[in-house]
Amino acid sequence: MTTTWEPVEPALSVRQILTLERVLAGEPEVVAGAGRLDRPVRWVHVAEAPDVGVMLSGGELVLTTGVLLAGDADKQAEYIRSLYRAEAAAVVLGLGRAFPAAPEVMRRAAERCGLPLVVLHRPFPFAQLTEEVQARLVRRKFAAVSLSESVRTALTALITSGAPLQRLLDEIARHSACPVVVTNLAHRVLATAGEQAAVDDVLRDWERIARRAGAGEGEGEGWIRAELGSRGERWGRLTLCGHRGDPAVGRLLADRAAEALVLHRMLAGPAARSWEEQSARSLLTDLVSGAVPARQLLPRARAAGLPVNRRTFVPVVVRDRGPAELDRVLRLLGLTGLVAEAAGAAGAAGAAEAAGAAGAAGAARAGGTTTAVLLSLARDQDADALTAHFAARLRETAPVVVAAADPRTAWDDVPAGLREARHVADAVADCAAPLDLPPVVRLRDVHLRGLIRLLRDDPRVQSFAERELDGLLRNAGDDLLAVLRTYLATGRNKSRTAQLHHVSRPALYRRLEAIQARLGVDLDDFEQAASVHIALLAHDAQHP
Repeated sequence: MTTTWEPVEPALSVRQILTLERVLAGEPEVVAGAGRLDRPVRWVHVAEAPDVGVMLSGGELVLTTGVLLAGDADKQAEYIRSLYRAEAAAVVLGLGRAFPAAPEVMRRAAERCGLPLVVLHRPFPFAQLTEEVQARLVRRKFAAVSLSESVRTALTALITSGAPLQRLLDEIARHSACPVVVTNLAHRVLATAGEQAAVDDVLRDWERIARRAGAGEGEGEGWIRAELGSRGERWGRLTLCGHRGDPAVGRLLADRAAEALVLHRMLAGPAARSWEEQSARSLLTDLVSGAVPARQLLPRARAAGLPVNRRTFVPVVVRDRGPAELDRVLRLLGLTGLVAEAAGAAGAAGAAEAAGAAGAAGAARAGGTTTAVLLSLARDQDADALTAHFAARLRETAPVVVAAADPRTAWDDVPAGLREARHVADAVADCAAPLDLPPVVRLRDVHLRGLIRLLRDDPRVQSFAERELDGLLRNAGDDLLAVLRTYLATGRNKSRTAQLHHVSRPALYRRLEAIQARLGVDLDDFEQAASVHIALLAHDAQHP
């Protein structure tokens, strides 16, 4: 769903009002507070009373002729001070009978207070200025209300249609025209949206930026934060990073976005994956796919709480027959997202115990019944021993296969390691005797089958397999291919092959003769049998 948003007219500042055609006709001159002309104007008020300050609520542009202040310096100074205390935006003094020139007492008082004081050198009908400014302000307020309802309607429609969290954030980023970041209360990034280059710039120095925004220091620079929580409990924050529009509009967008995210989380229910888990899955999916260079994902990983400086990374892929069961096992071990090293930290305890030392881990669906896990360990820790301990903990809970690549010390090598671990896991799925595998399976443990898995996407390997097996593949309806697979897997044991296919030895001999005739090979010749075996492994790797 795409919504067209009407732009909200920015708040009028004192400077903008002074550029209006009607004001320029009065020949305005700023005589004090020139550095504060960007103050927003909430309303225009015409007042001559010396104690006008008690009638203001802040943000007003006060118009006066000063007729009741003439001849009394104390009243003039107090008039300016009362406007300052009332947080007026500025005061415009029309020169004339009361003051033929800018009164020095008022000018000095305004300069000390930092209150803009503007004098009009030519007679000016205040009613015209009041009418024009009020009309602009009313239009802006109406547009803001309309925007608020449009945002709420659009985001609610996305939620009720089952849109994922990322779709909501993309919509928010599109209309706020700045990066959007969702974090937990520890400032760890759970999700982002916006132009990728701008998001990367934000994440590169996220720790400092997040704490500045949390202290309210960046509000004037467009860093607008909204708390996420329900039933009196806060569990996250949403930040618009560098919003360049009207701060009031940015605040409105942030509030509407926060409402939508809270509703989205409540409707998802307790059984849904946490945002931390979704963040980890998204990061690891991008690492595995290679669609985004690892170097570009580094700020995102760091902002998500994964230790990446001077670490040893162990790419792991866990395979199980049932994805639901595998998810349950990983949750039991604390792998519901990226968890950073923290001695005694509640969030890291599960993963720390699973790995045998405090570390970092994340889980992401890699496809089918496999899950990718990335372990981040200190350089002085024994990566092989900790990976073995992690695998042992998993195998205590469920009969899973844990495949791992060799440890990496460079972040850029992580994607290749994850892909290698996935290839090993795929190769293990085809092993005839998976129970004989070591607790942590590596590429060297799957031998030729692992090599073929790594090379299965090579067109030359695919062509070789098709050419070698063409005689059988053209008649896929018979069982000769299955007989050949069993015969080679059993080390060309005819008795075992006949037993597994429930046929007599003579019947098996006839089938083997048919296989050799179709392929034009002699299976008693070791080299020819090896060639057919490699082709069959390559074919099976392409058709799991």
